[in-house]
Amino acid sequence: MLEQLNKQRQKVSSLVENRVHFGAKGVELSIYDTYENAEHIRLCSSEVLFCGMLTGKKVMHVNSCDYHQPFLPNESFVLAPKQAVYIDFPTACLDRPTTCLAIEISRDKISSVADMLNCAQSTQAPHYEYHSELVHNEHNAQTQQLLNRLIHLFSENDPQRAFYIDLALNELVARLLQQQSRDFLFQQINQGYINTGIHAAISQMQQDLTQQLDIEQLSKIACMSRSKFFEQFRVTMGTTPQQWLHGQRLMSARKQLQQGENVTSVAFSLGFNHPSQLSRSFKKAFNQTPKQYQTQYLKKQSN
Repeated sequence: MLEQLNKQRQKVSSLVENRVHFGAKGVELSIYDTYENAEHIRLCSSEVLFCGMLTGKKVMHVNSCDYHQPFLPNESFVLAPKQAVYIDFPTACLDRPTTCLAIEISRDKISSVADMLNCAQSTQAPHYEYHSELVHNEHNAQTQQLLNRLIHLFSENDPQRAFYIDLALNELVARLLQQQSRDFLFQQINQGYINTGIHAAISQMQQDLTQQLDIEQLSKIACMSRSKFFEQFRVTMGTTPQQWLHGQRLMSARKQLQQGENVTSVAFSLGFNHPSQLSRSFKKAFNQTPKQYQTQYLKKQSN
């Protein structure tokens, strides 16, 4: 099926944002290829637009929120309905096109997934809803695999195609809503608007990511028993304290690698026992070794 998709992409009608698109109920997937340098190309949609970068580099400008950032492979960029973005293509050329996918998702679909998430949660869990604002994230391995699966599903002719697309789309929207919910939660914590026991414990953990977890101390900070603390942490954050801390260390490692720091110093600065421990965890999370990620990132930046 991907061969058929690639044949369609080779039918070039425009050197800038040449489009191949597929539709399903409540969603449309487009793949855009750009073959020459271009600037200030406008993109806007009446629905939520989830963009995933595949190859090359874009620079995205959103005047309404004074946002100007590079957009690289393994990153996603989500636009609210009617929010315009202006795109530069600094590295696009005939033999190395800049390619991205765009998934236009109806607001009704997003609302239905939010309702399902809220019904499945306890009353103490965060309330999920879509916030009409720009989202720019780097993918973990699960999100990247999900986007690859969506490309396969949209381009095949399976009789159950619509059913499988809907399942994958539910997962994609759920990940977007959960990420927004977590980002909003941390904003509230950092600004001092939320001050429950769990949030006090999270603030303590954020102060020093190198420290080993002291569950007894965190439970006291949260004014809870050990078992109650684990239960409430999972409800609030969707994971265990240890898994959350591990994820924060990997995100911090990625930022340090982007700044050019070597893998060994990054590993020890974040409390890993050995650089190989960081490498194994990093590859499992991001499908690349730290060195591979750093080399790719710095090369894209220099280009």
